[in-house]
Amino acid sequence: MPLYLDTATIQQMLTMPMALTLVERALRDRAVKSAIDIPRARTQTPAGIQHVLQAAAPELGYIGFKYYYTGKGGSSSYLHLIDMHSGQLAAIIESGWLGMIRTGAATGIASRTLANPGASILGQIGAGYQGMGQLEAVCTALPIREARVYARSRDKLEAWCAQMSAQLGIPVMPAESGPAALAGAHIVNVITRSVTPVIDGDWLEPGQHVNAAGSNALDRREIDSKTIARAALISVDSKATARNECGDLLPAIEQGQLHWDALTEIGDIMVGRAPGRAKSEDITLYQSHGMGIQDLYVGIALLAIAQREGLGSMLAMA
Repeated sequence: MPLYLDTATIQQMLTMPMALTLVERALRDRAVKSAIDIPRARTQTPAGIQHVLQAAAPELGYIGFKYYYTGKGGSSSYLHLIDMHSGQLAAIIESGWLGMIRTGAATGIASRTLANPGASILGQIGAGYQGMGQLEAVCTALPIREARVYARSRDKLEAWCAQMSAQLGIPVMPAESGPAALAGAHIVNVITRSVTPVIDGDWLEPGQHVNAAGSNALDRREIDSKTIARAALISVDSKATARNECGDLLPAIEQGQLHWDALTEIGDIMVGRAPGRAKSEDITLYQSHGMGIQDLYVGIALLAIAQREGLGSMLAMA
């Protein structure tokens, strides 16, 4: 019988430091070819969209997939883990909150890999649900002492910043504008659902590292062509996924400003197969789209903890 883990149970087990460790391992293992990731597939209907991410970790003994559905009437998200040796379904794990945490963790790992040493000020555009994971991850991965966040809804922004400041124990301040959030920041997070750029490349300063995590569909675009042109290094989680989903980069590709082959996968930088930041004054860019391998590694660790501590519930299946 498979084990079922709901979000409340997962929140007892999964911390951001743990997620950082697991996502880093997933990215490294994929870079050295000991883990497999399959780009997301989408099935669109008039009522909504089903999204499926597949991955395998042969050395850990599990293969699996995450599906999530986003529809007019609601949404759902579940990770399925299959034991590669027995062929049996080992676990079904609610993965909405899990996905937010692991997406943030990838941004934290990229920041630790590409930002200048001593980076301590964070500017962020976007103060929604996913923005919480982005902010927490960078503040956990690096010694961030101050964050400034901008979003269009001022009232909601102030409450959001107060909540995150209390959670993280650092000043998280609402910014008056996008340029104000980015001015003087060492790391810039962009996490929105915008279809038009929310950052102007002229706002960027030498030495900044930019994380763009909201554009995981070709009809979304958070950053403009000037941002891409100013980036000395553009890294992605997966080239194959970027080709399918990166609305931020697509205009630059179509205009001949950039080529897919010029992109660098963050895992290759982490294992020393590709160069990272070359100069302290370089602007670096990380495009995050989400990978099934990240969900899989986190899920495998949660399954082990749950089995050890007797958490979750068994599902009776014929």
